[in-house]
Amino acid sequence: MTMNEMACAARRIHITGVVQGVGFRPFVYNLANRLDLSGWVLNSSAGVEIEAVGPVAALEAFVARLQSEAPPLARIERVEVRETRPPSPRPAGFVIRHSEARRGAFQPISPDISICDDCQRELFDPADRRCGYPFINCTNCGPRFTIIRDVPYDRPLTTMAPFPMCPDCQAEYDDPADRRFHAQPNACPVCGPHVWLASPESRVPDLGLGLQTLRELLADGAIAAIKGLGGFHLACDATNDAALARLRERKGRVDKPFALMSFDLAAVEAYCEVDEAERALLTARERPIVLLRARPGGPISPLVAPGNRCLGVMLPYTPLHYLLLAPPFLPALVMTSGNYAEEPLAIDNDEALERLAGLADVFLLHDRDIHARCDDSVTRVFAGAELPLRRSRGYAPYPVHLPFSLPQLLAVGGELKNTFCLTRDRYAFLSQHIGDMENYETLCFFEQMVEQLARIFRVAPEIIACDMHPGYLSTRYAQGSTLSVVPVQHHHAHIAACMAEHGLSGERPVIGVAFDGTGYGTDGAIWGGEFLVADYAHFRRAAHLQYVPLPGGDAAIRRPYRIALAHLWAAGIDWQADLAPVAAAPPAELPVLARQLAQGLNTAPTSSVGRLFDAVSALAGVCQVASYEAQAAIELEVLAEEGERGAYPFAVGEAIDPAPLIHAVVADRRQGVPPGVIAARFHNGLAAMVRDVAARLRQETGLDEVALSGGVFQNVALLAAVVPLLREAGFTVYTHRLVPPNDGGISLGQAVIAGVRHGAGTTPQAAFLP
Repeated sequence: MTMNEMACAARRIHITGVVQGVGFRPFVYNLANRLDLSGWVLNSSAGVEIEAVGPVAALEAFVARLQSEAPPLARIERVEVRETRPPSPRPAGFVIRHSEARRGAFQPISPDISICDDCQRELFDPADRRCGYPFINCTNCGPRFTIIRDVPYDRPLTTMAPFPMCPDCQAEYDDPADRRFHAQPNACPVCGPHVWLASPESRVPDLGLGLQTLRELLADGAIAAIKGLGGFHLACDATNDAALARLRERKGRVDKPFALMSFDLAAVEAYCEVDEAERALLTARERPIVLLRARPGGPISPLVAPGNRCLGVMLPYTPLHYLLLAPPFLPALVMTSGNYAEEPLAIDNDEALERLAGLADVFLLHDRDIHARCDDSVTRVFAGAELPLRRSRGYAPYPVHLPFSLPQLLAVGGELKNTFCLTRDRYAFLSQHIGDMENYETLCFFEQMVEQLARIFRVAPEIIACDMHPGYLSTRYAQGSTLSVVPVQHHHAHIAACMAEHGLSGERPVIGVAFDGTGYGTDGAIWGGEFLVADYAHFRRAAHLQYVPLPGGDAAIRRPYRIALAHLWAAGIDWQADLAPVAAAPPAELPVLARQLAQGLNTAPTSSVGRLFDAVSALAGVCQVASYEAQAAIELEVLAEEGERGAYPFAVGEAIDPAPLIHAVVADRRQGVPPGVIAARFHNGLAAMVRDVAARLRQETGLDEVALSGGVFQNVALLAAVVPLLREAGFTVYTHRLVPPNDGGISLGQAVIAGVRHGAGTTPQAAFLP
């Protein structure tokens, strides 16, 4: 036996996390060769498996550097190392073995990732064979989730299967030293997908000519449907009033803001204020839409975001986007979802040509299929950190790590901004944004994605969790299943989601502040201004906004003037003509509303803070009729004067009465106080009320941790007021950083609550803290 053989040791290593499709095997291969180790590496359905043979010191360095030098897209969660008997004789060299499928095993997969710097350089390099090719990618970037049909992540299980690689691409794919080694979407103009321009009159198959024609059409005011990573966008010139008016008319989108895309940061900074945290988000590999404050006098049409000082902006994330937007061109393109209102995104060429024919003048199509619809993510910055508003492309389906293991279950989310959640062990796999579950098409999309993600992550649910609201499509879906159904109260789910993303064990309850527009309460009323004492299994409604009747129920949500009239009525204030919501109401409607409120006819009691925002917005003369969800609140938020320190009062008790606030708003309005000052005083008063109620609950319970959740806490003006007040009062404050505070995050809370209750053997009906 040689000295070399005597010194040899062997290690079997199992790595879990996002370690497939991110260049991990070539990284392992090259690292092993640098350290003169023998052995092999392979992908399996359970992660990455390695056997390494060599001197002990080299093996120890190998294990350490697997984590410290991992590829940029890898997310290592666990490295398991065990000693094994070294083979004799020692194997020659280190090899990459073929992938192995293992029954029942699963592992996380990467989201779609924006084009990397290396690929972007090649895209514009005339000497590169992929110059100008709109599907350039490598192991560090490109499509993942939207093209995967099943795991392990290998080309035959993706929508790239119909494109056999040419010899040049195959050589890259087979070379462990190449950054395209086993890049499953690897392709070039010779062998890969192609793009063409289509219109009712013609087809332009040449990419260069097609892009040039499209740029000219967009500059002339045309609307284009552009096939992207997870679906179609509708695009037009963001500086062209006529094009935007036409897009709004065709799409039936009266005021809701459109997202923008610009070529680079310099282009964005010409029309938006951008701080360091926002720059980091804009240029992150996820490439979300980031809400930014618009610069006064910029080139962007006011029709992009009517009544809003903020613009939602993203940078290009595909090679095709970069080719389309390359200077010299327009400062920004509108890039909004390719669908009619409330329908799922179009993803198929024929589907788009049919469904979007009334929206688009021209279509930019390609022949790489999209397997999973995935809309753009939306986020903003609060206190230097990310606050997600819609978690989708670039983020989903990467899991949220749970503080404890859960059984395999499905949580179906709510009605608006729907996502669902599948759990297994300590993973919570949240779906991409599904949308508002208000039509059959969205329900079909929901069902397709439940089936797909359950298959990919090998989840066979034992339990199904849903909202308590009996009318939600998601609830009816759950009740129609054969699984054990666990209804979860809406606001309890909000608080549990915030707790779970922060890794709280739940052994000690928190004070949960759940403010939103609508949530079904245990008493059948519409909740939305809730203070809960909650852990995962239980909650107690400790305080809430006093009920105000909602005339006409949900119909009032689109008419903030109606909600303002109800608050005036509840506060004992006459409906005089000088008040903006009185003037906004049709004269014939006023006596009908008065009779409804007096007699309780067709009214629903609500404690909603979201509806209080509507009322104050209408009273301040900001928004009387809303064409999209939360419009009145959004327009009130952006008006709030940052230097204003005044605060409107509430009457704080177990039922928190907003009547003093309503009186103060009316008095200020009649004295000519500007809407921006009223908006700031309202936000400040709401923040002070949260602090005061939390302080009272701390005296009662001894709890000093506060979790803030619900759609109202998307509002950074409110967060900027309430978080410092709570911290100054000695509270630990938890806000959302991983999942949205709105209903896009409640499926996570539903899942954790249902899983904990299942383990504890409790029932929802008995789940209240004393």
